[in-house]
Amino acid sequence: MAVADRGPAPRILAVANQKGGVGKTTTAINLATALAAVGRQVLILDLDPQGNASTGLGLPPRRRGRTTYDILVGEAKVAEAAAATAVPGLSIAPGSPELSGLEIELANATDRNRRLAAALAAWRGPCDFVLIDCPPALNVLTVNAMAAADSVLVPLQCEFFALEGLSQLLSTVERVKGALNPRLTIEGVVLTMYDRRNNLSAQVADDVRDTLGDVVYETVIPRNVRLSEAPSHAVPALIYDHGCSGSQAYIRLAGEILRRRAPLANAS
Repeated sequence: MAVADRGPAPRILAVANQKGGVGKTTTAINLATALAAVGRQVLILDLDPQGNASTGLGLPPRRRGRTTYDILVGEAKVAEAAAATAVPGLSIAPGSPELSGLEIELANATDRNRRLAAALAAWRGPCDFVLIDCPPALNVLTVNAMAAADSVLVPLQCEFFALEGLSQLLSTVERVKGALNPRLTIEGVVLTMYDRRNNLSAQVADDVRDTLGDVVYETVIPRNVRLSEAPSHAVPALIYDHGCSGSQAYIRLAGEILRRRAPLANAS
């Protein structure tokens, strides 16, 4: 069942990091589930051509109707692409392999970077949060997400080169803010794949907090087998194993996000 067109504007978060393997899709799925669990209406827009968020929420390619590709090329409205999931209150507009060719397809379009913003502006679903799962690249899809979003949520893996990649992302946020979306801010940075047995994880976490301060959430997402297993069962970790450390961390992250009255100022 698709999301209906009515209601006030939701808060739109682009979940982005140009580096792959940092827990971006895991964060989008499980944060959305945690927000839905406390009564918020949530929509995920899957902008990754791999469609992992869609598969992880029980929508394999054969079950997808309209997709975010259809939204971006103007062949479907947001409400037409949004499909219900097994999680009450959580819908998803699935991704499609066709998204991978959008950069070339829209090369000569003057509105190429504002397609998603226009689609969301025309839609008012009964929705509190829209989470946009961006691809692991700073391309036209990610720029569309940032042009449409109120803020950017950055999953950051606790590894040696974390800050180096973050600097590039923050630079992109600033460019989008200046050229396309003056309201864009950094919602927050969430540290992922934290291993308490590894001194490097603690060192990276300290370095990130020293550099960015309060823009970094207190909640850290641990390296957790159950988080890795859940997508193969096509359900969020919060359904697969509600009590595991990863699920509990995303519940705490959702609470922390809801407690913040406004997005934090850009950290750069």
